[in-house]
Amino acid sequence: MNRVYNFSAGPSMLPEPVLVKAAEEMLDYNGTGMSVMEMSHRSKVYTSIIENAESLLRKLMKIDDSYSVLFLQGGASTQFSMIPLNLFSKYRKADFINTGNWSKKAISEAKLYGTANVIASSEEAKFTYIPEDYKLSEDVDYVHITSNNTLEGTRFVSFPETGNIPLVADMSSEIMSREIDVSRFGLIYAGAQKNLGPAGLTIVIIKNDLIGKHLNITPTMLRYETHSKEKSLYNTPPCYSIYVAGLVFKWLDDMGGVKTIEKINNEKAAILYNFLDESEMFVNKVNKKDRSLMNIPFAAPTDELNEKFIKEAEQAGLSTLRGHRLIGGMRASIYNAMPVEGVIKLVEFMKKFELENK
Repeated sequence: MNRVYNFSAGPSMLPEPVLVKAAEEMLDYNGTGMSVMEMSHRSKVYTSIIENAESLLRKLMKIDDSYSVLFLQGGASTQFSMIPLNLFSKYRKADFINTGNWSKKAISEAKLYGTANVIASSEEAKFTYIPEDYKLSEDVDYVHITSNNTLEGTRFVSFPETGNIPLVADMSSEIMSREIDVSRFGLIYAGAQKNLGPAGLTIVIIKNDLIGKHLNITPTMLRYETHSKEKSLYNTPPCYSIYVAGLVFKWLDDMGGVKTIEKINNEKAAILYNFLDESEMFVNKVNKKDRSLMNIPFAAPTDELNEKFIKEAEQAGLSTLRGHRLIGGMRASIYNAMPVEGVIKLVEFMKKFELENK
C-alpha cells in the first residue's frame, strides 16, 4: 500500500482505521447485505447510523439539549446565506470580523439580505493577524467570525465576548481540533471535509431559541426549522458522508476525545513552527500569537524555489503542499488525521531541501 502524507486543505486525509472500517463494510454493512450507499435513509438501520453519529458528536463537543445538531448539504458556502436568512430576525444587521477569504464571502452573502457591519479587519496586513481592537454593535442579530482561516493560517485563540448577542462561528477547518465551550456560541457551522469526514456533509450546531425566526423569503430547504423538525431527514441527506463522519467520531472518542487530540495537534504544530522560526530559507508571516494549529502557510525566497520544493516533496511522498492560489508558496494542513510522523517527515525534508538549495 503506497499511502502518502496528504497535507491538503480539503478534502483532506482521513484516519486510516476509518478507511479500513469503511472498506470492510462497503459491500455488507452489519449483516444487511448492502452498502450504506444503497440503503434507504428512512430504514431502521440507517436511522441508527445517523442517531449514533449525532450522539457521539454531542459527547465529543459536550453539546447539551438546548442545541440542535443538523446534518446538512451545500457546504459552509450555503451557510453564508442560510445564516442571515434565518437569524436576521429583528434588526437585519450583523457584525463581522474580517479575517480572510472565507470571512469576505460570508460578508458578501449577508449583504444580500441586510446590513453587514465590518467592525474589524486585518486585510491591510494581508490577514496575517486576528484583530483585537473593535467595538461590537448593540443593534445586531448576531456577530460572525471565522474561527480558523484556512488560507491565511490564523485562528482566534480566544473568542469575542458578545453578551446576549449570538456569536456565530465558521469552524470548518478546526472543528474538534481543540476543546471549546459550545455554550459561548449561538451557532457553529463546519464543512466536514477537513476534520470530520468526506465532502458532502455540513454540520450545524444551533441554539434552539434561534430556530424558527427565518425571513419570509427563506426557501423551505434553507430553513433551520425544516431540518430540525425532521431530525436532518426532511430529504435524502448525504448518507454515506454521515456514516463515515460517525466512524471518525468513534475513532476520536476511542482515542480519548478532543482533549487528547488537542495535545497531539499542539505537538504537531510546534514541530513545524519551531523549524520555521529557525529556518534561514522558509518563512511564515503570521503573527505568532494568532497562528493556526491546522493550516500552516510558508514560503521560500523565490517562486522558482517554491515550485522546486513542491515537486520534490511530492516525489518524497509529501502530497498537496501547494499554497492557495491567492496566497502562493506552500501550506501544510495538519488536521486531526495527520499523524505526528507526517509532520516530522515534512520537517526532515524541509531541512534537507534547505541544505541542498542554499
